[in-house]
Amino acid sequence: MTGDNDTTDNDTTDDDTTDNHTTDNNTTATTDRRAELEAQARSGEAISVEEFRGKSRRSFVTGAAGVLAAGVFWNYIQTKSEPVDGAPGILRSTLRRNEAIWTSLVNGRSAPEYDLADAEPIQPNGSIGLDDEIDVAAWTVRVEGPDGQVLDELDLSTFEDLPQQELAYEHKCIEGWSNITHWGGPRFRDFHAMYADQVGDVPYVALETPDGEYYVGWHMDEILHPQTLLALREHDEPLTSIHGAPLRLASPNKYGIKTLKRIGVIRYSNDRPADFWAERGYDWYAGL
Repeated sequence: MTGDNDTTDNDTTDDDTTDNHTTDNNTTATTDRRAELEAQARSGEAISVEEFRGKSRRSFVTGAAGVLAAGVFWNYIQTKSEPVDGAPGILRSTLRRNEAIWTSLVNGRSAPEYDLADAEPIQPNGSIGLDDEIDVAAWTVRVEGPDGQVLDELDLSTFEDLPQQELAYEHKCIEGWSNITHWGGPRFRDFHAMYADQVGDVPYVALETPDGEYYVGWHMDEILHPQTLLALREHDEPLTSIHGAPLRLASPNKYGIKTLKRIGVIRYSNDRPADFWAERGYDWYAGL
């Protein structure tokens, strides 16, 4: 019994000693850290409370002045800058300068292409011009020259008979999302070859949905890029209505807003064509 009690007492004493050592070590570490922080504070340039308050006031005044100046400038843009194509003139001119710089830098560059196995079905987005039911058997595309003359009225077989291409690329939406998608169909440049002699060196191409609700404009050299397709298929399947059946544009070099679905009119133009989203303040170029 005595041996058992002595053993218990000895164990308790050892635990107390260990706890005391741990406490002392923690206290020493805390003291050392406090001394280190105080040394760091002393090594810096100390300022008085009044000086600190003065700097705070100056920072507040400077920030408030910046916000006020930005507000005045934005009000000027909105009220004094005449709108051009749905955007204040000063912003539209900035977009056009950006377009001039970007087109000179791009200069026919091609976007990256991917293996067809990497592609995934694209999410539906945007239905302007797709409200009416489409009868694919009766659908046609009207081709117009720069003077408004009708050059052709084409059914689907014309586009099916042109050389077919398969292309997987990263489709990018102006809203911020992207999708590696597989499109199939003829290149626009192969379609254009049918009318090149008739239309001459026109600088623009306009496209519209059959109901005229959605419309885009392209520079001729950009729509003739070898990666611009008149897509008939998505993921080896005929286009669905929400994706623009039976024929749409597809290009990795423009945001999705320029790749018009359900083409009803292709019009060659000497003048810069109207563009649905450009008339609502977006960039007409919308290039990547």
